[in-house]
Amino acid sequence: MQIALIADTFPPLRTSGAVQLRDLAREFARQGHAVTVILPDAEQGCPWVSEEFDGVQVLRLRAPRTKDIGYVRRTFGELAMPFAMRRHFRKTPYSGVKWDGVVWYSPSIFHGPFARALKKSGECKAYLILRDIFPDWAVDMGLMRRGLAYRFFDWVARYQYAVADVIGVQTAGNCAYFDRWESGPNRRLEVLQNWLGDADVADCSINLSETSLAGRKVLVYAGNMGVAQGMGILLALAERLRVRVDVGFLFVGRGSEAKALAAAVQTRGLDNVLFCDEIHPDEIPGLYAQCSIGLVSLDGRHKSHNIPGKFLTYMQSGLPVLATINAGNDLAELIRHENVGKVSEDGDVSSLAALAVVLIDSLDADPGFKMRCRSLYSRLFSPETAVKQIVHALGRERRTSAAAALA
Repeated sequence: MQIALIADTFPPLRTSGAVQLRDLAREFARQGHAVTVILPDAEQGCPWVSEEFDGVQVLRLRAPRTKDIGYVRRTFGELAMPFAMRRHFRKTPYSGVKWDGVVWYSPSIFHGPFARALKKSGECKAYLILRDIFPDWAVDMGLMRRGLAYRFFDWVARYQYAVADVIGVQTAGNCAYFDRWESGPNRRLEVLQNWLGDADVADCSINLSETSLAGRKVLVYAGNMGVAQGMGILLALAERLRVRVDVGFLFVGRGSEAKALAAAVQTRGLDNVLFCDEIHPDEIPGLYAQCSIGLVSLDGRHKSHNIPGKFLTYMQSGLPVLATINAGNDLAELIRHENVGKVSEDGDVSSLAALAVVLIDSLDADPGFKMRCRSLYSRLFSPETAVKQIVHALGRERRTSAAAALA
């Protein structure tokens, strides 16, 4: 199939989304599909740039800046982004391509107009990979009220839903948000698990044997440190467990809360905690090879279901997880059913600390953790599974449309 894959993140960016899109694009190519990744780029001076990346064509289109700026400027930039992309796309050699399918990744919620244009020109079906339900999660977190701003973002989100023929959500628990959408004609809703490509264990710039955590069982958190993660409870956990001289905590990454968290470690004098800057994604397996447990944290105010990308990286590396997440999240049942760690849903540091002690003390007694984690990753979270599911869904929609035309 000739696939257009629209996103707003891709290497050389180091975000989890960029890694996911890289692995998905590589797998499309590996399975014999011709995939073109189409991205906005605020840095380039010319209207478009095309390059080859691991057998994938990457088309970067000039668009307004949407990263690392204030919320108001970002909103206007994202609103203008799909129209700028469409305008510059018309100047490229790809403008005449008849796509067999259009796939786009959300966030951002603003790709709808551009996805619709490619869908219309290719007379094909469109698949929306939906990784979070915005703006509802922002309301749950208290970052937004259900006022004018909410109604605007909700309208944008619903527009992109209307463009899609198929929507792939992260977990079954999120399907309830789309009962009304799914009732429309020729629409399909399904669970599309997150994915992560296999990676070799390479050298890592962080060598724990040369740090204050040397010789300890290390609980690691690697990824974004923002409001949505609610990571204060992890620092409280580290403070509770400072009496365990055999245990340490490592936080690696960046985000809106990173500086405040690092400052809190200094203020509290937590000598069992180490903060490090973001590292290249290819170094992550080498980092995890030095650790014992992976940490997952989601603010308890979330009402939607989420399986963070870092959970996949832990499973891939055979690391059991200690998770503190919102009540009712599908991830809790997954962790318990697969016996790949411990999970707390009450937001209480005492219960989290009790679970942490049980998990830490069971590491040596239960050597099957690594095998169970790797098995779960292989069954549910491989790019091969995701690509086959997307291609099947697009092919199914094409067959359904053809049958309807002949009827």
